[in-house]
Amino acid sequence: MSEKISYSQSGVNIDEGNKTVELIKEKVRSTYNSNVLGDLGSFSGLYSLKSFMGMKEPVLLSSTDGVGTKLKIAQLMDKHDTVGIDLVAMCVNDLICQGAMPLFFLDYIAVGKLDSQKARDIVFGIAEGCKQAECALVGGETAEMPGMYSEDEYDLAGFSVGICDKEKLITGENVKEGDAIIGIASSGVHSNGYSLVRKLFLDKLGWSLERPMEGYDCTLGDMLLRPTKIYVKLVRELMADCELKAIAHITGGGLIENVPRVLPKGMSASIKKDSWEAADIFSVIKELDMVEERELYRSFNMGIGLVMVVDKEIANKVIEKAMACGEKAFKIGEIAKGDEGVVLW
Repeated sequence: MSEKISYSQSGVNIDEGNKTVELIKEKVRSTYNSNVLGDLGSFSGLYSLKSFMGMKEPVLLSSTDGVGTKLKIAQLMDKHDTVGIDLVAMCVNDLICQGAMPLFFLDYIAVGKLDSQKARDIVFGIAEGCKQAECALVGGETAEMPGMYSEDEYDLAGFSVGICDKEKLITGENVKEGDAIIGIASSGVHSNGYSLVRKLFLDKLGWSLERPMEGYDCTLGDMLLRPTKIYVKLVRELMADCELKAIAHITGGGLIENVPRVLPKGMSASIKKDSWEAADIFSVIKELDMVEERELYRSFNMGIGLVMVVDKEIANKVIEKAMACGEKAFKIGEIAKGDEGVVLW
């Protein structure tokens, strides 16, 4: 008679999965609001739209994304409590580009070998991101996949749904020549460009993630793991009494690829490169002079995490309100006629 084997012998530990749920459930519940129905452990997440029945024509918006190879930095440093914030940010910052209020979020965690403490740190970060975005973490999935990932590897994916009254959607259709371009500071690299970052710092220069960054009071790893800023509260605050004509989340493709996505045909963005304070990591990268300038602006956010287009008459008001919300804001350019996309000068 052949020897019987168990699921755990194949590399999947159901008990560790149950332990993970116990560790995270209270933190997940802390993101709930009165619209969340049901509880953790259901086969699906339930969210009531009753609070939004007063909208003239409610529109649901959705976004999904991951964290990319920034996860490699987290795994090399064995520090997992911030990448969950990145995951939420990458989704909800896309939603608010069209004026949506994020409602709820779901996550997917794929691991080679489940470590309940590591999974707890990741989910705690996701919960923190949801709190910053004022949305509920209503569900998720943790998949243990031996053979697909090494024991220390994992990947993350997120999905979020938001809502906006159709008449208040931010579409970019009213952008015109002379409108002001406002840039909101990033916290650093955010969650795009890490393949180039690793190629530059780790492969080409051979720097350690523990390397102290002179003049910045942190290590290279700490600088690279700063979580992506979540701009939901800022945009909601500005929308209350300012017309935001267009918003671009500066992700993969940098300023050069993302700003044209929100401009109408025949309009381009003229952006002055030295009109904002660069985040410290970008000062380091520019000083190294190992990447062509246009490639930098096409790969990274270069210190600007969110771009907004407003009428030039309210540009100063928008900047002042953003600063009052604790964000660094700059007038970085203006809209011009033409199909050049982004013109850097």
